[in-house]
Amino acid sequence: MRQQINGLDLYFEVHGDLGSSRTPLLLIPGAFMGTDSMASWTAAFAVARPVIVFDQQGHGRTPDTPRAMSYERFADDAAALLRALGVGRADVLGYSQGGGVALQLALRHPELVGKLVPVSATFRRDGWYPVVGEVIGQLSAAAFAGSPVEKAFAEHTPDPAAFDAYLEKMKVLNRDDQQISDDEMRSITAPTMVVVGDADGVRPEHAVEMFRLRGGGDEQAAASGMLSEPPAARLVILPAMSHVGISGATAVLVPMVTAFLDDTPPPTPELF
Repeated sequence: MRQQINGLDLYFEVHGDLGSSRTPLLLIPGAFMGTDSMASWTAAFAVARPVIVFDQQGHGRTPDTPRAMSYERFADDAAALLRALGVGRADVLGYSQGGGVALQLALRHPELVGKLVPVSATFRRDGWYPVVGEVIGQLSAAAFAGSPVEKAFAEHTPDPAAFDAYLEKMKVLNRDDQQISDDEMRSITAPTMVVVGDADGVRPEHAVEMFRLRGGGDEQAAASGMLSEPPAARLVILPAMSHVGISGATAVLVPMVTAFLDDTPPPTPELF
């Protein structure tokens, strides 16, 4: 389906009934990725709740425009799409660049975000290992020759010069990233689950910092050894998991995220 959003001919999909009593889940793909890249996530979550997924500017089936790219603009696009669909509140899961967009959505449109799940995402540029920016800065059209990214772009814009311009904008967006302050992170109202891999492009220290700024850590639980209620924030660090690998870790992550979205009480075994 398509919707005119902020000057974009934005492509999106809805899986399930938005009129149901379940809170919809908005999925936001990563850099250069379209809705197809989230197919396994969509299928797994759509079993229990409506799922919305969309292609960001220049991604997948959404053509690029002369408009400059920013996480803030992408978040505003997501908000406009939710409002156009009549969705007053959605839970949001974003991967990589999509996770950064999800953070901006929670900051700029807090009334629209129920729960927040940034996966392999950062809130500051220094959250990435320095080599990530170096690699992004070296990207060229040759690196995408014959790839699904190039093919999807060529279907709606068969102009090599337009693809080159898109890549340059994406390089600037992802190399410069975003700079969300600590106070802004603390101000987010949505309960948050932070997810990274231990071999991710995101530094583990940054993920822990995000977790703490979102209210993570429970001294009462530390003292008693037990959780009495769902925590304010959750942190998941998957072992032997890379930045690309985590995008396919649905079998492990979907049950964890589902428990978070559903407010499933934390289990406490009988030990004594």
